[in-house]
Amino acid sequence: MDADEYLKYGKVSVWPERYAVAKTKKLIPDAFATIRDRGEITTIIEQSKLKDILEVNRAWRLLTFDMVLPIELIGFIAKVSSALAEEGISILNISAYSTDHILVLEKDLDKTLRKLEDLGCSIDVKNE
Repeated sequence: MDADEYLKYGKVSVWPERYAVAKTKKLIPDAFATIRDRGEITTIIEQSKLKDILEVNRAWRLLTFDMVLPIELIGFIAKVSSALAEEGISILNISAYSTDHILVLEKDLDKTLRKLEDLGCSIDVKNE
């Protein structure tokens, strides 16, 4: 399986909401994603739903690689993150079982979308 082929014919959906990455005091049920490790709880949530926050970083946009990615596919996120790193774009990656998502700062969204198009992806920006 070749990561380049998935990128070449892949579709990326840009969610309309603005997201925050926050350190929270407790689990928030309607968050997009929650990561609970031994030291803290990190929540990725729509900015409008923020509550019980210890620390927060706002203005992230959520992009979904709207394709089924086989779990044994090697190097997909490495290709994406390397291409965006070359442009000076920081990402947060979230992988589900068969779909990957990245968060990019809103100020980097246009540059990110151009780079993903260069990799062959079609872009679907959801209406707000």
